[in-house]
Amino acid sequence: MSTYPTLDAFDFPVSLAVSSDTEILSLDGDVETVRPWKSVTKPLAALATLIAIDRGYLRLDDAAGPEGATVRHLLAHASGLPFEDGGPTQRPGQRRVYSNLGFETLAGYVSDAVDTDFPVWVREVILKPLEMSSVEFHGSAAYAAGGSTLDVLALGLELLTPTLLDADLAEQARTVQFPGLAGVLPGFGNQTRNDWGLGYEIRGGKSPHWTAPGANPATFGHFGQSGSYLWVDPDARLTAAFLGAEPFSADVHGALWPRLHEEILTAHG
Repeated sequence: MSTYPTLDAFDFPVSLAVSSDTEILSLDGDVETVRPWKSVTKPLAALATLIAIDRGYLRLDDAAGPEGATVRHLLAHASGLPFEDGGPTQRPGQRRVYSNLGFETLAGYVSDAVDTDFPVWVREVILKPLEMSSVEFHGSAAYAAGGSTLDVLALGLELLTPTLLDADLAEQARTVQFPGLAGVLPGFGNQTRNDWGLGYEIRGGKSPHWTAPGANPATFGHFGQSGSYLWVDPDARLTAAFLGAEPFSADVHGALWPRLHEEILTAHG
């Protein structure tokens, strides 16, 4: 029997780790199995970018990407670049367009600024200090990382209680950038306010959503098409990491994740 009833509704292997800011609260499934993170890579890449900013290698409002765009636009999916290929489809700051290309463009800019390949930078400034030893990251800054559920949780704990980043910058990262922008949240459709911080998706008032309907609007994190997620509730002081053996399905993950989130909040919130 799992800690949370909804975990038993998945008909394939899944693992979940939940922690407060002071202790691990529950571990379910094989939390050491290495699985792809897909877009849960983006919070890792965002944190690496923020560390470069904190150390003075670049600034949020440096010009980067298409004309008129900045590092801030790229982090917040507001640069106007499309999902994967091609040039900008609109002016920066006009609409929230979820963009793998934007994160790959960002990684190239950071790599030039720090004079180090981006995956090497990630390893030196995050993976080694946080002892995230299972993580492999080669390729796209948008989706190429993989690792254990425990190491996703380690990333979540860093986002909950920053040790690698100035507290003011960490707070800005989980604050809505370019408020009021509409856009499509992949897997969950058009959102009139598609809130995003600096690389982290912010719960806000989105509906439908992969977190619980009653979740704290300040909850932030990311989910991935591999059937993975990381969320952080800064007010409840909770973080949860989920990996599974099957790719994301709106009918399965989209239906079960909100129930699971509600059970975690009921147990620990």
